[in-house]
Amino acid sequence: MASAYLRWLHRDEQPERPLVLTPAQKRKNWWRYHKWQVALGAAALATAGSILWDASGIGKTSPDYQVAYVGANALPDDTVVELEQGFAALGEDLNGDGTVVVQFHQYTVANADASVSASAATALLGDILECESYFFLLEDPERFQADHHALCRLDGSLPPEGSRSAEGAFLAWEQCPALVDFELGMYTYQFIDRTVTGSSRELVSGLYLARRGFRTEKTAAYPEGCEALWDRLTEGALP
Repeated sequence: MASAYLRWLHRDEQPERPLVLTPAQKRKNWWRYHKWQVALGAAALATAGSILWDASGIGKTSPDYQVAYVGANALPDDTVVELEQGFAALGEDLNGDGTVVVQFHQYTVANADASVSASAATALLGDILECESYFFLLEDPERFQADHHALCRLDGSLPPEGSRSAEGAFLAWEQCPALVDFELGMYTYQFIDRTVTGSSRELVSGLYLARRGFRTEKTAAYPEGCEALWDRLTEGALP
């Protein structure tokens, strides 16, 4: 009688039958090993698409005028909307898109929060270097001109190269009949657990209006149209 070892050695082995997967099982198996590659690829495509969308300007409205507010604290949203509408009411459709759009930028460079102030100062510097804003609403025009030397005089001329004085480069809000006539209404915002309301007119009455001066060929968009709006805003301004 053959030993157990010989029977094992000469056993009748059948080749393993290959596993046949259904199409659904194949898809499931593929997804199991490739899902992260697909997710990363989709994220990369979404990021690239977003960048291209922003660069092309699709879906965005290009502003006809840009205004920079520079102060210690941001103005309420309600006040900003009213200011934009006030400027727009005296403006023109400079880019031909069928509407007058005013874009308002806020730079709280003197904010008590040092990080907020630093971030605003950096953004303001970018605005000045890129010649974005033509109009400026300032809490402290003397300090602004000393820091940035960016304003021109009321007649459009530039101060001497070495001068940092803002003399003759700004008008108080209350000096300009056109600004005084803005229908600014009331502002409302939520502060912690209470609602704060007030007069937007009173809030901006202590500001000063100035405009950008350009020392190189680079200027703000639509400089002629901006100058025309400046003339309307300052018409009849009291000395």
